[in-house]
Amino acid sequence: MQNFYNSNSSYYYLAIIFPFFLIILLKHLIHPKKHLPPSPLSLPIIGHLYLIKNSLHQTLTSLSTKYGPVLYLRFGCRNMLVVSSPSFVEECFTKNDVVFANRPQSMLGDRVSFNYTAIFWAPYGQLWRVLRRQTAIELFSSNSLQKSSLIRNEETRILIRSLFKASEKNTRGGTRVDLSYWAFTFVFNVMMRIGTGKSCVSEEDIGIEKGKKIIEEMRGVFFANLLILNVCDFLPILKWFGYKGIGKKMDLTSMKRNEFLNKLLDEFRQKKSSSNSDHVAKGKKATLVETLLSLQKFEPEFYTDDLIKSLLMVLFVAGTETTSMTIQWAMRLLLAHPKAFQKLRSEIDNNVGNERLLNESDLTNLPYLQCVINETLRLYSPLPLLLPHYSLEDCTVGGYDVPKNTILMVNAWAIHRDPALWDEPEKFMPERFEAMEGGKEGFSYKFVPFGMGRRGCPGDNMGMRTVSLVLGSLVQWFDWKNVELDENYKMDEYYNSKVISSKDKPFEAICIPR
Repeated sequence: MQNFYNSNSSYYYLAIIFPFFLIILLKHLIHPKKHLPPSPLSLPIIGHLYLIKNSLHQTLTSLSTKYGPVLYLRFGCRNMLVVSSPSFVEECFTKNDVVFANRPQSMLGDRVSFNYTAIFWAPYGQLWRVLRRQTAIELFSSNSLQKSSLIRNEETRILIRSLFKASEKNTRGGTRVDLSYWAFTFVFNVMMRIGTGKSCVSEEDIGIEKGKKIIEEMRGVFFANLLILNVCDFLPILKWFGYKGIGKKMDLTSMKRNEFLNKLLDEFRQKKSSSNSDHVAKGKKATLVETLLSLQKFEPEFYTDDLIKSLLMVLFVAGTETTSMTIQWAMRLLLAHPKAFQKLRSEIDNNVGNERLLNESDLTNLPYLQCVINETLRLYSPLPLLLPHYSLEDCTVGGYDVPKNTILMVNAWAIHRDPALWDEPEKFMPERFEAMEGGKEGFSYKFVPFGMGRRGCPGDNMGMRTVSLVLGSLVQWFDWKNVELDENYKMDEYYNSKVISSKDKPFEAICIPR
């Protein structure tokens, strides 16, 4: 009887356990184990976050050197694909371009993107297509760029006149100027005039205390040092504890931006309502605000105030910080390499002269200027890791399986400094671009400062024009002496130790009129 009981008991336990084994077996048969890219040892809960020692792009570069140019990492609750070779970048943005056309939701996006209506954060779909088309027509089409060139040329003249004025105080040894301030003011004025028709800082106030105070306020409104993805996005529980005040800082930034942009829209509405006729002069191109408010009249459900504010925010933030930082890094590199400076100066003198100010129509005749800017972007891209993408479905990259809902990070820093792709990649050698065909196609995905594919930066052409114009003008009209770089100063260390924000450290140089 006891044996019978034990036998029945064994069958009983077997009947309970068998379905679990069957479920596991079926799971593996129906969903076989994925062939994921190489990955280091992952720890419970935090995943690979423990590996981040230096700046993120440096850490990812070190991991790619050890494990290969395609990595699969887990940062807390998020999966991440990291690519750092041209062939994988090409595969991501050609064959898998639609798959990776989305953006990951984030703490920053939740709080400052006006409910994900900003073009850089907008999910891939109809909203993004309309925003892309609208910005292309109003800002980045050939016709729009030609019209806005008048603004860039005029603001360049104002910048040069203001620097001459500042230099009058010290005629012998030149004047020490903060190029961070001057570059930022120039670019922000350009973007403000394109967006609203008026400068942020008048010519009379540039360089004096009043103008500096205005710029400092604008930096507080639009340029708080906020990461697109932060540790709270990977470990959401940290948000409950207000980790490092990140949430409060984002909320404060969002409030400041909202107040500024609401005031801006109210001013335009009041101006329009107080006039009996259309206040846009005949033959004058409407500003971006005016165009969007006109569209709002016919499609108020789509062109909401939030959508209009999001477009203006992207113009001010994305258009200003990356462009002004590129100008500063280009000047840093030229001052550290006098031969390159003199070669650029000779090109400008031979093709433009010194009887008039360089303008945008001259840029096609200044190929070395474009090489200098490309080399600057290669060495010190404003975004060493391109904006993150997000997979909408399962796909394969380089023969590896990439699951749905994976964040894609392109390590431009690693690609731009890969010795297999570039001769002496750590050196500043603009001449390397002279042998390369112009345009993105000629770079074979090894030069990607603006991203690639359908979600690549739509403003790259405007940014290049702006940087070329002001950099060429600074070299054309002034001699410069470096007061920042000494023998102990290393650019890479400074770049990697910061989030490359213009607020981190002023870039000062001696300005001497020629």
